[in-house]
Amino acid sequence: MIFSLLLPLAGCMTTRTDSNSLGKNMPESNKASQAVNAARIHTELAQRYMDSGDLQTALEKVTKALQFDPNYAPAHTVIAVIYERINKLPEAEQHYRKAVELEPAKGGPNNNLGVFLCHTGKIAEANGYFRKAVADPFYQTPDVALTNEGVCQMRANDAKGAESSFRDAIARNPNNAEALFQLANVLYLNNDAFRARAFIQRFDALGHPTAASLKLGHDIESRLGNSEGALNYSKRLLGQFPDSEQARALDTTARP
Repeated sequence: MIFSLLLPLAGCMTTRTDSNSLGKNMPESNKASQAVNAARIHTELAQRYMDSGDLQTALEKVTKALQFDPNYAPAHTVIAVIYERINKLPEAEQHYRKAVELEPAKGGPNNNLGVFLCHTGKIAEANGYFRKAVADPFYQTPDVALTNEGVCQMRANDAKGAESSFRDAIARNPNNAEALFQLANVLYLNNDAFRARAFIQRFDALGHPTAASLKLGHDIESRLGNSEGALNYSKRLLGQFPDSEQARALDTTARP
């Protein structure tokens, strides 16, 4: 699954926020502005700590952000991700939902909640949020939400719906590698190896092969009766990912 997370981080931050002086002798508009700014800074710091793997400090920073402004939507997204990573799923869901409640029309929060719901088995509900994400005319990566929707549909054994979602994602972004791979896979599973070949070749042309993509390429060529093409994929798989599950799954007859 693909998140559209999280926040554009500022450069070196030199602003200091004194929580003891916040709001003293200031107009209400300035108090609110300072609170939002403090929430933003602490949220950005939380994301930096999260990206570096320090989840404990990240949680402390984003909790502080929400103390400054309980309605700062990006903070709810960041704390949701942290809770998900430490396997506190009820808390994560609560904050993903709060982010959507605060910004109901925005693509990012809707996509993120959709991904979480799909991961936790609430597939029918998840797809509704992917649709809301795509409907946001200002969402910069609707192809990401469409790809996530397709993966979720595959989990629900809706191959036809998944194919439609992946095709829509590729129409919006022809270089969406995940959508290209997933579409090749769904076509292969539907016994349409000829069309699957076209999409795995497009994926391969992006120059970032994976063990899964090379195995799929091998399987597609094998089904098409192209032993030379299948052998080429198997050589690449064994050469680049020799310890992968996909390499181990190669039939002995497929090994060079």
